Amino acid sequence: MTKRFAATAAFVLLSTVTVSATDIGATFTSACPFGDCAAGISLSYLGEFVIPSGQMEHGVEFGGISGLDFDAATGHYIAISDDRSDKAPARFYELDIDVGASGLKGVSVVKHVTLKGKNGEPFAAKTVDPESIRLGKDGIYWGSEGDAKVLLPPFIRVTAPDGSFVREFPLPEGFAPTADKLTGIRDNLAFEDLAVAPSGDVFVGVEAALYQDGPKPSLTTGSLSRIIRFDGKTGEPKAQYVYPVSPIPQAAATAAAGNDNGMSEMLALDDHRLLAVERSYAEGFGNNIKIMMMDLAGASDISATPSLAKNDQRVVPARKSQLLDLRAIGLVPDNIEAMSLGKAKDGTDVLILGSDNNFSTSQKTQFYAFKVLSRPQQ
Repeated sequence: MTKRFAATAAFVLLSTVTVSATDIGATFTSACPFGDCAAGISLSYLGEFVIPSGQMEHGVEFGGISGLDFDAATGHYIAISDDRSDKAPARFYELDIDVGASGLKGVSVVKHVTLKGKNGEPFAAKTVDPESIRLGKDGIYWGSEGDAKVLLPPFIRVTAPDGSFVREFPLPEGFAPTADKLTGIRDNLAFEDLAVAPSGDVFVGVEAALYQDGPKPSLTTGSLSRIIRFDGKTGEPKAQYVYPVSPIPQAAATAAAGNDNGMSEMLALDDHRLLAVERSYAEGFGNNIKIMMMDLAGASDISATPSLAKNDQRVVPARKSQLLDLRAIGLVPDNIEAMSLGKAKDGTDVLILGSDNNFSTSQKTQFYAFKVLSRPQQ
């Protein structure tokens, strides 16, 4: 997604920094998120690698990285580009990420694969907005954000390794864009997030509230994002939950300048705990990236709630707790939209973050790596 520009949950920062944040080996620990010490997580910084905008790979401009996942079969990563078939047909990449105990050394492109529509052909320009990608049990799961301006619905599809269409998940009622903007997705704030749990269940999140669920984030109020839980095997929706996006953390340089905040990615740790990226931007300041942990255990199923703004029933949102504020630990993040657990070359468990450069010369494709020292226990 191009992102340049009160129902919130309180969170507690429990991180401890052992050395300078930008040093390899700096450690960040959240011992008891939500007061639950079984959910503790500890990360060690392994560095940054940047691919400048404009770099050509296999005859195609590289960029727009909006989703990332690890393929244990190859030891490589798959990364989706949010190019709307403008610079080249919509596609995902296979990446070799060189990371180990000594740090993040490089990211190279192995190949790219063209995504195909139901007709077996590449997507025409402006007919798709790829934003997320995960490996599932029967193929590669990926999401398109849609385009509310032209009433193009979002979707989640499964593709084969060669990019060909396999199946599509049904879109629950209330998510399709509408001309009157009374219900449905907001433009550029739709299916940005995708996670696959160990059980095979698939989680899909919108970046900020649907029109019927309340406002998008402001400097003083948060936003109620919906998360859909699908049965990965059947593709049928099983539940919906509320994720409370925080208020915009930083004002823009002037009142007329733009700023925003939203959930730009999710990653399943188990069948109820997920990591989420809250990505904000303020003109004159830049991006602010926070990594949250959420827990869906005990959260209300809102599948039968057509509007959160016009609802008199009790709703329990997902619990969330802040794990990392990248700026607060001394990093200068770009537009982080991708997140994956994976394996380093030496077998170490790692967490990789990636940014969408929007194919802009003022931005960059940026990767951060962290060693996973410990993670939640069931």
